[in-house]
Amino acid sequence: MTTPAPFRVQVESSGPTSGVATLTLDAGERPVVVLDLPLVQRLEVTLRSLPTGLLGLVVASATPRAFVAGADLKSIMEMDDAQLDKYLAYTSRVFGMLSQLPYPTAAAINGAVLGGGLELAMHCDALIGAPPPAGADGAPGRPYPVGLPEAGLKICPGWGGTNLLPARIDPSTAIRRTATGETFLFEQAASAGLFDEVSPTAGSLLETARAWVRRTAGRHRVRRDGAPSRWIGRGQCAAPVLAGLDAVRAEIEGTEPGRAVLSAVDRGLAMGWKAALAVERRELIRLRSTPAAKEAIAAFFAKSKK
Repeated sequence: MTTPAPFRVQVESSGPTSGVATLTLDAGERPVVVLDLPLVQRLEVTLRSLPTGLLGLVVASATPRAFVAGADLKSIMEMDDAQLDKYLAYTSRVFGMLSQLPYPTAAAINGAVLGGGLELAMHCDALIGAPPPAGADGAPGRPYPVGLPEAGLKICPGWGGTNLLPARIDPSTAIRRTATGETFLFEQAASAGLFDEVSPTAGSLLETARAWVRRTAGRHRVRRDGAPSRWIGRGQCAAPVLAGLDAVRAEIEGTEPGRAVLSAVDRGLAMGWKAALAVERRELIRLRSTPAAKEAIAAFFAKSKK
């Protein structure tokens, strides 16, 4: 079996961000980066081969339109239940490698980041956003989408999104949007506090992300415990998330995706990170086979072809 080629990793060797590495996801022959099995395999190889002695890591994208446009829905629908369970669990383990690196990490968000792409990014310690590039005439760029749209297709997140997003923004807003599939535009995400820092321009994104990593590395030692640094089980998050969950429970429990999200959040608060992931896997596998999901996803594919 051929070992997948790693993604490009560049380490700053001089200047104010020396010692900070940038891992750049590329799209291959696709126009945007899509989260599929080959990408996850390449990410695993890359993370296993990172240089020693780094001060921190920035995860970036080589495509201007999107950081990661989302998961490969076609592949997810083609797998049988056992295959999908194995794939979801494997991807969670690889994302977990990112969240357990012994130094600060940041995702440099340059464009659309949806579904599994946002889940990948939220396994980093920080999300650093950038405004969309200006148009050719100097007019403001078109805002890009950010969020977890799975419920709009009558399914649910599968890599921790239910437990990650409420730890980064107002919990009731996060849970409601995850349960309905409503995404943000860039300005809305920034106003909601999703980004730990926002670059002044699209062109200065990597500089801003590397500077954040370098500052954070200089302030304190990173401690890892098997779960991402920002998720609802952290002591400072649990009480607000529980209150937010109670505030929206009656509003969203009437739909299948809503109940799946509620179940995953409940399980995370009560039993921990790995238990929440297990609920997401179970619910995604179940929901993608329901008539409502099959219809919604078929309509999505038909729209995409147009």
